[in-house]
Amino acid sequence: MPDPRFFQDLGPVALSELAQLTGAEISPEAGGVRVTRVATLARADRDSITFITDKKYLADLAETPAAACFVPPQFAAQVPEGCVALVTRTPQAAYAMSANRLHQPRLHTGAEAIAADAVIEPGARLGPGVVVGPGARIGAGTVICANAVIGPGVTIGRDGYVGSNASIAFSLIGDRVKILANAVIGEHGFGATGAATGVIDVPQLGRVILQDGVTIGANSCVDRGAYDDTVVGENTKIDNLVQIAHNVRVGRNCVMAAHTGISGSVTIGDGAAFGGRAGLKDHLVIGEGAQIAAGAGVLKDVPAGETWGGFPAQPIRQWIREVTWVARAATRGREGADK
Repeated sequence: MPDPRFFQDLGPVALSELAQLTGAEISPEAGGVRVTRVATLARADRDSITFITDKKYLADLAETPAAACFVPPQFAAQVPEGCVALVTRTPQAAYAMSANRLHQPRLHTGAEAIAADAVIEPGARLGPGVVVGPGARIGAGTVICANAVIGPGVTIGRDGYVGSNASIAFSLIGDRVKILANAVIGEHGFGATGAATGVIDVPQLGRVILQDGVTIGANSCVDRGAYDDTVVGENTKIDNLVQIAHNVRVGRNCVMAAHTGISGSVTIGDGAAFGGRAGLKDHLVIGEGAQIAAGAGVLKDVPAGETWGGFPAQPIRQWIREVTWVARAATRGREGADK
């Protein structure tokens, strides 16, 4: 279930309404079934509606306890008994529209910059222009610099630091965390899907969790999860201008230099290191203690303790050998052309 500190539930809603909203086909006798939330197949329960687009998840569909599921026509017959099939050619778009109907992000509106029910412990210091949303909590000894925005429900631990103009939403922040100027924590990640009307955003219903001792550099972004959380482990240090996408899990004591880009749902082990401008595709696993060279483009999982570089990235010795061979071949070619 989306965290109620950050999202307001708008359900329950009848499946007939969701079918009309999304254009999905449903058997008339099932229209009165009501659901309270959206969920992925892995997290669905009897009160939720889910979706499937890929046959590799058919085994999960067969075992789902979900009340209903958006399915493409070719999977409709495989929806299990007790789960209502809503048939559509765009299941993920239908899921996205249903999520918007069932869940609404909590907002901070009105004239008060600091909400009346915000909890600011003695010893916390707030600069001019700071905004603190309803239900937010700021621990003792934490400094929030000018014009920073702390969204509804956000919790920031003790002895932390938030730089000027930083924005933090949908997030749980530990103790001694430093978030430098203009960083954006907890914004909507890049989730989009095709619908009959064109490309639409997929609501991001997860959170960001920054554990104790984390540093986030200036102008860096850490996106909230699509449904699960985006997590940065204890004492990890992130440079300026780094992008961490939704559902990423970063271990403890990792380091990332400027312009590193981590795509969605990547898992990074403890003690991993990334040089400047390193980039990772989605759903990879980077092993504990792995090192990624500056400018590398990683398209495959990296085993623990290995150092990779180049594009596409590969073990560093192999990459150096290939670069050396190409350079020698080019030199021989030039020398041959000069004769």
